[in-house]
Amino acid sequence: MTEEFIEKYHQKRADIERRLSEFKSAWQESDEFIFAELAFCLLTPQSKAKTCWRAITKLKESGLLYSGDEQQIKAWLAGVRFYNEKAKHVIKARELFSNSSRISVKDKIEQFNNLHGKVDSKKAREWLVKNVKGFGYKEASHFLRNVGFYEDVAILDRHILKNLLKYGAIVEIPKSLTPKKYMEIEEKMKEFAERSGIPFAHLDLLFWSEETGEIFK
Repeated sequence: MTEEFIEKYHQKRADIERRLSEFKSAWQESDEFIFAELAFCLLTPQSKAKTCWRAITKLKESGLLYSGDEQQIKAWLAGVRFYNEKAKHVIKARELFSNSSRISVKDKIEQFNNLHGKVDSKKAREWLVKNVKGFGYKEASHFLRNVGFYEDVAILDRHILKNLLKYGAIVEIPKSLTPKKYMEIEEKMKEFAERSGIPFAHLDLLFWSEETGEIFK
């Protein structure tokens, strides 16, 4: 842990808090808005986030995200790796979350509300991984973070793992992330957050901005 790292956090803290506030407010948006975030996270593996978000934005504007077939969706995925499979994943996800000809994501996620009426993000993540084709722990965590459920889950992408190694939170980057290993590193990240005095939910965006130079999604 370095003073320079802590200083970087304080410089970016206001922007991080603003972004997390935007994520938190996302859950008040429509189910179509929420589904777009889910579809975005389906596209992101091994692809640039901004490229994926541009594709989702175009699909939303055209309405094809909610009604297009596989070929129509695939046509908008220029620059997204494995676009054939990912187009299929979007269609399957839309079918999964469709209810009486409308998209209903919130009802599925809110079935994991705890006694305090808040979504249990870890239980919701398990369900997403088991039921959404194309979702692993990273993608499911990414989606939950982007719609405001970020207190207990981490997005362990290469940027995060690289920085966890750099700052001594882990001793090596695993060759593969099994569910068990994912949760082990997630706990190590929480311990690192406690030691550094930086909120767990803030670390992801801080590390991501270290690698990309900005706080995106």
